Amino acid sequence: MKPSDFHRNIRHEAVAEAIRQAESKTTGCIRLVVSPRHVDDVVQMAQAEFFKLGMDRSPGRNGVLIFVAPRSRKFAVIGDQGVHALCGDRFWQELTLVMSQYFQRGDFSGGLAHGVERAGELMAQHFPRPKT
Repeated sequence: MKPSDFHRNIRHEAVAEAIRQAESKTTGCIRLVVSPRHVDDVVQMAQAEFFKLGMDRSPGRNGVLIFVAPRSRKFAVIGDQGVHALCGDRFWQELTLVMSQYFQRGDFSGGLAHGVERAGELMAQHFPRPKT
């Protein structure tokens, strides 16, 4: 799938709102990157993008990146050390399985929103935003 087709099939406002809602409850950050290129190793590219964005420099080490490579029909969800230490591999495996099911139905917005919401719930539980 061309990245432009992927972008056209996304309800951008809904995904952005899911990110805003999730981040309003946590000190962590959630980012979404859509690669315009074909990617062989999506996890490796997601990790490179994670570092390029400086997501590894947050004080709580609590960032999550959703990296999508539509040309390759692949995606990865990765969390920084602080997040991963709390949830382990099983959380990421279950999350990507459910997101894959959305994507297979062509519901890219639903899959992205689900990933954001679940990551946000995890981060809000362990890295809550201080009450003002």
